[in-house]
Amino acid sequence: QVQLVESGGGLVQAGGSLRLSCAASQRTFSSYAVGWFRQPPGKEREVLAVISGDGNQLYHVDSVKGRFTISRDNAKNTVYLQMNSLKPEDTAIYYCAAATIFPIIPARKEGYSYWGPGTQVTVSS
Repeated sequence: QVQLVESGGGLVQAGGSLRLSCAASQRTFSSYAVGWFRQPPGKEREVLAVISGDGNQLYHVDSVKGRFTISRDNAKNTVYLQMNSLKPEDTAIYYCAAATIFPIIPARKEGYSYWGPGTQVTVSS
C-alpha cells in the first residue's frame, strides 16, 4: 500500500510559478512510476506528466510542455511538478498517482494504483 500526499498548491497570479510535491509513505517508492493529473472545475481529470521510478523516462502532455516539468528525488520519496508561466486556465485540483510500471497509455487513469487526495491550485488573472 502506498500513501501519497500532495502539497504546494495555493493561490498565485497569472505568470507566476508553483512547485507541487507528492510525498510517499513507502520506502520502495523508487520502484513506482508517478504521474501528475489535474481536474479543473466541471471537467475530466487529465494527465500532465509521468516519470519512471528511476527518473529516466519522462512524459509531458503537449499542452504543458515548456511550462511544467516533472522530477523526483527518491532519497526523499518525493516527486515534484514545477509549474511556470501559470495561466488562469491552470486552475484545478492537482493529483499525483503511482503506478507499478510506466503506463503504456499515460492518460489512462486505470493504469495507476494509488492516488493522493489532491491539492488546489488557483491562478488569478
